[in-house]
Amino acid sequence: MTPATPTVLMDGQAVRRAVGRMAHEIIEKLGGTERLVLMGIQRRGVDLATMIGDAIEAADGGEIPAGTLDITLYRDDLMALGPRPVVGETKLPGGGVEGMAVVLVDDVLYTGRTARAALNELMDWGRPARILLCVLVDRGDRELPIQPDVVGREFPVLANQRIDVLVPSLDGELAVVLAALEAR
Repeated sequence: MTPATPTVLMDGQAVRRAVGRMAHEIIEKLGGTERLVLMGIQRRGVDLATMIGDAIEAADGGEIPAGTLDITLYRDDLMALGPRPVVGETKLPGGGVEGMAVVLVDDVLYTGRTARAALNELMDWGRPARILLCVLVDRGDRELPIQPDVVGREFPVLANQRIDVLVPSLDGELAVVLAALEAR
């Protein structure tokens, strides 16, 4: 049996439009870009944070500081990853996060566990004045009481389906696709 071909939910143009809307929504919610820091959650959240930062800069001018978070060591299922989990880079912007308006950027919000881990790690680096959670896709069905502040699109899907965000640096294209989970 061959796996089903993924269904494209958003092509590159639709993703760019959503990112533009999200950038404007962030500016509106924060009343501007003063003390704004974007923190992309590894891996695809980093690319999305860069896109959002570029859109904010185009709309409001000025460079937006950005950083990355790798939540691997903050996961609640760390033992399930095996004895040597691959840990990516956490990189804070030059001024850090203390007293800043931090926007956590991720690709897909599902259970809320990644967002919880990102919050835990972020708080280890300082105390932001405010934190917004920004996701390209909210697929619903949370396990934790975490809700996004800024959402590109909502796609409620079945438990046996997966939403993947594709980014050029990792996947060679920009899109959001729906795929069936492989049976175990």
